[in-house]
Amino acid sequence: MSTLLSLRDVWVEYGDKIVIEKLNLEIEARSFVSVIGPSGAGKSSFLRLILGQEAPTRGAITLDGSPLTPECGPDRGVVFQRYSVFPHLSVLRNTMFGMECAQAPLSARLFGAARRKAQEEAIAMLTSVGLGDSLHLYPAQMSGGMQQRLAIAQALIKRPRILLLDEPFGALDPGIRADMHALIRSLWREYSLTIIMVTHDIREAFALGTRVLALDKRRHDPHAPHRFGATAIYDLPLRNRIEPASESITIDDMGNN
Repeated sequence: MSTLLSLRDVWVEYGDKIVIEKLNLEIEARSFVSVIGPSGAGKSSFLRLILGQEAPTRGAITLDGSPLTPECGPDRGVVFQRYSVFPHLSVLRNTMFGMECAQAPLSARLFGAARRKAQEEAIAMLTSVGLGDSLHLYPAQMSGGMQQRLAIAQALIKRPRILLLDEPFGALDPGIRADMHALIRSLWREYSLTIIMVTHDIREAFALGTRVLALDKRRHDPHAPHRFGATAIYDLPLRNRIEPASESITIDDMGNN
């Protein structure tokens, strides 16, 4: 597989605080990268860099060999732990909204043939995430798992090449989480996605990923903890797949054992 995303000597600094330092990564197309690490290890900053919400202080990020501009583009979608859905819109309108904004930025409404085409695409996407029978429900009428399926449909409707997942299943109970694991694996294959997922769940990271990336600080100074940033301390390609377990192990759990 070819390199899709490249980070070369990337630093993220806020004033005199260093969050990420000397991060060098090559991420292949269609890979599933699980990102783990303790709180404060720069995982959220890492996702914001790739999403385009911020630029690195130093270093370069390229997508398909071209510089990644600090703006959110349609080639990258994101799903957060907290459901990013619009409570006043139905499931179908929630999913259509992104297409309407892209095609009619002033009115955010489509009409005629364009609307019918967008609706057909939205229904197909909702069917693929298991919400084909819930088109006219509103978020308040839906379970947490259903709302997260809707958030995934919203992210995928624009056909992004990279899907970013920020603790997407952390608020779900174990049974629903197992269903969501199966769903995201299926969508990953069906849409040929490159997925980058931040998680505190070690089993989840190994069960879903083709690669596990651990971010943490290599150096610690108790007198000036802000002067050292996180980088990739482990980068593990996975050959064997591990099935999701019924219980979760977190970074904090490992530290307490």
